[in-house]
Amino acid sequence: MREEVKRFCSSACRLSSSSSSCSSNSTRLLWVLVPLILVSGLVSNFGPTLPALHFLSASASASASSPANETASSRGGGMVVVSGGGQSVEEKKAISDELPLLNRSSSPPVSVLEVLDFQVQQPSNGTEDEDVDLEFLTASGPAASPAPGPDSEAVNGTLDLQLGKRRRKEITNLDKVEAGLQQARLAIKEAKYGNQTLEDSDYVPAGPMYWNAGAFHRSYREMEKQFKVFVYEEGEPPVFHNGPCKSIYSMEGNFIHRMEIDPQFRTRDPEKAHVFFLPFSVAMLVQFVYIRDSHDFGPIRRTVTDYVDRVAEKYPYWNRSLGADHFMLACHDWGPETSFSVPLLGKNSIRALCNANTSERFNPVKDVSFPEINLRTGTTNGFIGGPSPSKRSILAFFAGGVHGPIRPLLLNHWENNKDPDIRVHQYLPKGISYYDMMRQSKFCLCPSGYEVASPRVVEAIYAGCVPVLISDHYVPPFSDVLNWKSFSVEVPVGEIPNLKRILEGISSRQYIRMQRRVLQVRKHFEVNSPPRRYDVFHMILHSIWLRRLNVRIQGGEFAITR
Repeated sequence: MREEVKRFCSSACRLSSSSSSCSSNSTRLLWVLVPLILVSGLVSNFGPTLPALHFLSASASASASSPANETASSRGGGMVVVSGGGQSVEEKKAISDELPLLNRSSSPPVSVLEVLDFQVQQPSNGTEDEDVDLEFLTASGPAASPAPGPDSEAVNGTLDLQLGKRRRKEITNLDKVEAGLQQARLAIKEAKYGNQTLEDSDYVPAGPMYWNAGAFHRSYREMEKQFKVFVYEEGEPPVFHNGPCKSIYSMEGNFIHRMEIDPQFRTRDPEKAHVFFLPFSVAMLVQFVYIRDSHDFGPIRRTVTDYVDRVAEKYPYWNRSLGADHFMLACHDWGPETSFSVPLLGKNSIRALCNANTSERFNPVKDVSFPEINLRTGTTNGFIGGPSPSKRSILAFFAGGVHGPIRPLLLNHWENNKDPDIRVHQYLPKGISYYDMMRQSKFCLCPSGYEVASPRVVEAIYAGCVPVLISDHYVPPFSDVLNWKSFSVEVPVGEIPNLKRILEGISSRQYIRMQRRVLQVRKHFEVNSPPRRYDVFHMILHSIWLRRLNVRIQGGEFAITR
């Protein structure tokens, strides 16, 4: 170290015209530089450590050409750093295979409202009209000394090192977005542990149907205040910017349509966006791209890959986060498989899926479960409402086709009126209304079909019938906010023979409470045109908002909770 200082002093001496001034300058420089070098060494050895988070480094430019490589790995600190370039989606395939599966989980968390504990210097005071404080994003310590240039050369035989000057960090649009998210996190935490209640003219969540009603209410209000979605305009209908609105996949088309015309949450300025929507419809891909009975998924895979490649080359946002602030939405059974057409889309992006099956790599911390709703007429008119519990004479009801592995077990055990209290049919008798049977039943059986999701869950809620979920590996819709155990019954597949005993074990008082809660949460599953606050459209957005709160993007890196 001392030799390096001497060499630097010798170089500085050459700037002086006399040997005596050289010796004097060298002495002064030694007194200045040696303490600085010692201090910098101490800081590097004993400075603060990064939080135990996954960090993935990504290029902010789609035109970057350097190959991706793993630059650091600190297992002990819970941190992995990976550098990414601007490769095509196919070129990133090998990279993504080396990335850890973020937040791998086989079961849903208690609540995604467990938001991150990021350190900031200016905490929010939780007021509604609070401006975003960006002070904590500026550098508070001395900047690195600039390299000597023409203006910093010796004056009168001395070298001006410009020590002690501070350089403030330039605030970017991404910094502003992240600052707003950080204040939302703090406000939600304050609401979670406090007793304050926000005034709301429409609805104030309360009751055991919510994991934490106060935190949900604050989170929802924060979403309304700042959440912005950028919808990529690339792509043409019918595959893009379009979807079915009158079928079992209605929610796919309904959400895409509403997002296209939404005046509150959609932004045309990508620099202000919190998330980026990839507006392809899996149902339309199956209808118009897939060759029927070909068993070849290649055309769908290539279409999605080409689309992500296209937006990644045109915009910097995909490469900036490796897709972590992007989302897709699908209600078709092939939604999960479609997402893995692009490895980073499946691993990093937010996937809003009806088919929320943890055994098929659905990750409740990163992905969103939303309800499958069969809008046969395009609306819910005539489907919502039912009698009080005292007028429901049937214990449990189901009618439906024999699809998948679970329904045959249910039908084999309970079909053909083996027990008058459990009405299970593959085909309803002529003249019997499916919806009337639901309205007459206390419990509505909702077994999975080919996939875990079933429209019967929402049909039961519409009819005021307590849903009985018979499925394995299913994450119910909005379970980040809703406590399904308070208004539904979960029956493992292996307990189908004991179905009557389980349902009769629920007391009348407990059933009345559950049925009342079904009516209270029903607003979160209703489809409205135009959408209304707290309805299914806004609940889907809120679940996406929560997943974005779990991610922090800064300086070409993103962090996500374990």
